[in-house]
Amino acid sequence: MDIAPVTTEASAATVRNDRARVRYAVLGALALVAGIWAVWLAAFALGWDMDALGIRPRDPHALIGILTAPFVHASFEHLMSNTLPLGLLSAFLLYAYPRAARYALPLIWIASGLGVWLWARPSLHVGISGVVHGLMFFLFLIGLFRRDRLGVSIALAVFFLYGGMAMTVLPREENVSFEYHLAGAVAGVIAAIAFYRLDPLPPRKRYSWDDDDESLAPFDDELEPPAPRDVPVLWRGPRPRPTGGDNVVAFPQARPSPHE
Repeated sequence: MDIAPVTTEASAATVRNDRARVRYAVLGALALVAGIWAVWLAAFALGWDMDALGIRPRDPHALIGILTAPFVHASFEHLMSNTLPLGLLSAFLLYAYPRAARYALPLIWIASGLGVWLWARPSLHVGISGVVHGLMFFLFLIGLFRRDRLGVSIALAVFFLYGGMAMTVLPREENVSFEYHLAGAVAGVIAAIAFYRLDPLPPRKRYSWDDDDESLAPFDDELEPPAPRDVPVLWRGPRPRPTGGDNVVAFPQARPSPHE
């Protein structure tokens, strides 16, 4: 289902369409956050072994982890640290780019996990932080590519709130999977390049001075200054007196001083 595009005039239809976009974005973000919480709570209550759902690099039996690892978190603190950025960034994504979200989110999800499986350290990699990094890089770059008011506003807000994620793609802590962060960031960049044209640009608001009203042409002609050649010369300055064949101004002779 397509979501109504953003328009410039605050009419009743525009407000209604914008409310539908906000509702779609909030419900979609809540569903994603509820999904990772439901899996973690179910595993905690039923005593499931979540290690089987993580990514073990280059292990053929752990390929399922590419899809399931974002639902697995090592601790409650790990889950809490990913909840707020995941909800906020996914809401931004679904509100501003509903068409691109259908392709960008699956691409970031799968490509980040595949990148970890291919070249990460031989350990167990879990968590949705790779997807969160991908969403941050996607939202920042797509706003720069599109350069519309909404996209640039979201890009600035995302960079202000989560610009520090750019540093976590480098190895900093031994127990933190920077490979997942880096793979997600690369996937977000690729998604922004590939899908930034999918959502139509909002129409540019026209102002009164943008319209060329031909009825004002006579008034414009009256206010237009005349060409220099049409301006009469009111003063030409003193005319030099001719001396000989050259037009040279003659200076008066200096009088001798009485002391000479």
